[in-house]
Amino acid sequence: MSSAYPQFKQVNFSINGTPLLKDLNLSLAKGSLTVVLGPNGSGKSLFLRLCHGLLKPSDGEVLWGDSDQRPPQTMVFQKPVMLRRSAMDNIMYALRNYPKQKRVERARQALKWAGLEDIAGRMATVLSGGQQQRLAIARAWALQPEILFLDEPTASLDPGACDYVEEHVKAMHESGIQILMSTHNLAQARRLAQQIIFIQDGRVMAQQPVEEFFTQPACVEAYEFIRREFVIDESAAQRLHKEP
Repeated sequence: MSSAYPQFKQVNFSINGTPLLKDLNLSLAKGSLTVVLGPNGSGKSLFLRLCHGLLKPSDGEVLWGDSDQRPPQTMVFQKPVMLRRSAMDNIMYALRNYPKQKRVERARQALKWAGLEDIAGRMATVLSGGQQQRLAIARAWALQPEILFLDEPTASLDPGACDYVEEHVKAMHESGIQILMSTHNLAQARRLAQQIIFIQDGRVMAQQPVEEFFTQPACVEAYEFIRREFVIDESAAQRLHKEP
């Protein structure tokens, strides 16, 4: 599988003249499980939607390698979209461009992989929030994407469902699928991420390996965000507050 991640060149995104994402110039780490952190309203979801192509930049460009050709990719949202069909048919619909026999086989594999065989015939719209998110992840897995975007996939789930999602996110990454995931959960980010992107007020303020981010954050804003839940060496705070 390709390990190409998007490269942002002078990207801005505005709605009705209001800038929401500003001066994005970065390349995402190839092969890394990257987690996007930031306060509510900072632009995390917009950033993922720009990466996935659901939104177009107001200025600048998003490149994949040396071109704008996107590798196979899909996205799972905080509140997954469920069709008024069975769990099995929700996956089958996502595979509608496959030959019928392959659709059936792949959908069954996905349900088994997700541990959802027992609800294959149940209407997806009446499943619990945790089951719907598991089904959405199984549907994404069935598509065999090279890149998977996850927008706060555990935000409204109970601890057991969160553990399940984290386990399968790690399994997908270990299988070679590139992951870019947003979350507001600092502990979850530290458990899962290899690379952190920190966004505040529509700007990328830090991009660091996970342990470096949590122990030596690159900016005061990241330090203040982290210390709500984690103790950080005071020398890091002193260094940041001395810098111009």
